Amino acid sequence: MKDPAALADMLSRIALGDRVAFDTLYRHSSAHLLGVILRIQGNRAQAEDVLQEVYVNVWRAAQSFNPALSQASTWLVSIARHRAIDSLRRRQAQVQTVSTSVAGPEEDTDHDLLDHIADDGPGPEELLAQSAQAHELRLCMDQLSASQQHSLALAYYQGLSHAEVADQLGQPLGTVKSWVRRGLQALRACLERASQALS
Repeated sequence: MKDPAALADMLSRIALGDRVAFDTLYRHSSAHLLGVILRIQGNRAQAEDVLQEVYVNVWRAAQSFNPALSQASTWLVSIARHRAIDSLRRRQAQVQTVSTSVAGPEEDTDHDLLDHIADDGPGPEELLAQSAQAHELRLCMDQLSASQQHSLALAYYQGLSHAEVADQLGQPLGTVKSWVRRGLQALRACLERASQALS
């Protein structure tokens, strides 16, 4: 994405209804925001729909952006993350129903349609393994320094680049890269130890 001052300037012009600024903002930020959404959403077609919602939201809410409270890139990523999470929750909450029985066209007996529906979801064993992995990850994250935890969260949960993380934390780029690298190394080692202990 462009530098924070340029993004903030675009948002202030968008707040005044400047369509050229909106188009420029889209061209400079859409690829990054799509990446953020894809990390949460997973499905590209749905992620592109969410991206469209994000920019509708930006157009409507640009006047609420306050550069004194956050940087423009952080504000945009936050909108993208919230929209992606909301979309994911909506999808998961949709009730999928099917009539459990129907008569065959030339038969007088009913067939249970539920017998023919494949369940793509994880089974109990897989869910248990996922839960154990999430628990181990939380324990390993707790062993990292606060700076490592914060920089990893910004980089991997908010989708910020190393430069954006450094800007957000007010730290030199080299320091942030070191925190991220050492944090990932420590996580990997901790998770490997946990995996060996379980096997």
